[in-house]
Amino acid sequence: MKDIANLKYILLLCHVMISYIICMTTVTKLNKKLKKAFDGKICAMLNEGVLYLTGELNDWNDIVRAGLMSVNRTQYTVVNDIVFTGCKKPIKRMPLVSSNVLEGEHPDVLVIGGGIIGCAVARELSRYKLNIMLVEKEHDVALHASGRNDGVINPNLDLRKGQLKKKYSGYGYHMYPKICRELDVPYKITGQYLCFTENWLKPAAIISIKLHYKMNGIRAEYINHDELLKREPNISPNIKFALYFPDTGVVDPIGLTIAYAENAADNGVKVYLDTAVISIDVRSGKIEGVLTNRGRIFPKLVINAAGVFSEEIARLANDRFFSIHPKRGTSMIMDKKAVSLVNTIVSNSTAVKGLYSKSGGIVHTIDNNLLVGPNTVETHEKEKFSTDKESIKSILYMQKKIIPELNENNVITYFTGIRAATYEDDFIVSFGKFTKNIIHAAGIQSPGLTAAPSIASEISVMAAEYLKAVINEQFNPVRRAIIRGAGLPDDQRDALIKKNPDYGIITCCCEEISRGEIIAAMRRSIPCDTVDGIKRRVRSGMGRCQGGYCEHHVAEIIAAEKKIPLTDVKKKGLLC
Repeated sequence: MKDIANLKYILLLCHVMISYIICMTTVTKLNKKLKKAFDGKICAMLNEGVLYLTGELNDWNDIVRAGLMSVNRTQYTVVNDIVFTGCKKPIKRMPLVSSNVLEGEHPDVLVIGGGIIGCAVARELSRYKLNIMLVEKEHDVALHASGRNDGVINPNLDLRKGQLKKKYSGYGYHMYPKICRELDVPYKITGQYLCFTENWLKPAAIISIKLHYKMNGIRAEYINHDELLKREPNISPNIKFALYFPDTGVVDPIGLTIAYAENAADNGVKVYLDTAVISIDVRSGKIEGVLTNRGRIFPKLVINAAGVFSEEIARLANDRFFSIHPKRGTSMIMDKKAVSLVNTIVSNSTAVKGLYSKSGGIVHTIDNNLLVGPNTVETHEKEKFSTDKESIKSILYMQKKIIPELNENNVITYFTGIRAATYEDDFIVSFGKFTKNIIHAAGIQSPGLTAAPSIASEISVMAAEYLKAVINEQFNPVRRAIIRGAGLPDDQRDALIKKNPDYGIITCCCEEISRGEIIAAMRRSIPCDTVDGIKRRVRSGMGRCQGGYCEHHVAEIIAAEKKIPLTDVKKKGLLC
């Protein structure tokens, strides 16, 4: 038995040595490639399963290119420490408020980040008897990527075998009907068309249905031009055929994130907005304290769901084994009079790599608008949400290839989101590599919305096992949405108005939003005291006039409800 044990040890040692030699050979070859590509300005070094890139470059796209060149998914993860000298580093926006309200708090779990992942994790954790705290540096939840995407829920259309993206979005997709029923969030299966303008791609498309999609359990159909024209009458005559995915759906990502947060709060999670992490105390590979602008917190376990800032949180926690290269994407929303142009979701194959990718399209949203876009641009600015003419022009140019009647005159607003991509182009859902009591939910870009329920469920189980938590028998999975008067039958709406006359006072004419709905939004378990916060909850100001008529009325209601001067009402939160 002793000889067998020694043999196993020797074999293991040989395996480790061979792996080390292979890795070092790989790094040597990589350094030669980097030297040639960047004139010797970049160097790669491997340490404990992490490849660190160092040097200086004045072009951000070159920095990203160096990171992508260095990827090896089987041997290491990439940390890109190349210094960008092309411009001054943007200053991270931080809350203006400061206090000691959280000083000395000892939660079992501290969730960092109020996007869809952080809020979903907090809600799932409340299934256990735990003291849970969620902090978000913004004045509301879902203000970054979770509130700036197309809301499409699809079953693994563009993912590689072995990716965590594939695993979590596959499970998450099937969880959506139940989750949306519990949280009272509208969810609709619309189907999606991937359109092709080249007839020569027809054999490859048909083969992909039989070999790729069918083998992965994804329903797909070949649709010829005539049949497509019956289903989508405004499709371009240049579209030769399409692949149809009947199981793709849409949801309101903002509404879903808010619903997750409200249900978490209703189940005892303490949610603190305007609360940013400043530093993290780590001793002997364990987080002992987390300093915020509201005091120092002492959690037993930290969940890193900080989106584009997840790498920064990992660095503060001495657990940085991945890097984020942010991607900007601009989209536009069209007036409801243009909604008849598209009945479902359509995408153009010429805009993508391979047969399918999340690179933009036209979405008939859950709120009966058309959402057009997004494009994709690498950026070093994690909080630059402005739009530009060139992006709008390029998006319209591309999507008019599918629907020629798209008209810029029908655009009522634009928005830009920043996606948190790792260089490996996959999710990170794991305990820390160097620090024990942290779980990372990082690199959650598309299809992160689809994957969110599954990621949250798994992280909650990981956390519960780590903390040896027991089931919370008082957990209530049900959350009720704000009543929308305009969506009720006449008799029910009349009864509602008789019970509460505020529901008969229309504040937003475009979307038919009443005073009663605005007040109800302010009285939920997640605080809401800004004009934009109301807009995101009940859609006041989301119509054609974009708040031109109702915005001052909403501000007056906020002032009256909060008993503050009208001049103290903000459009957004306070950050510097």
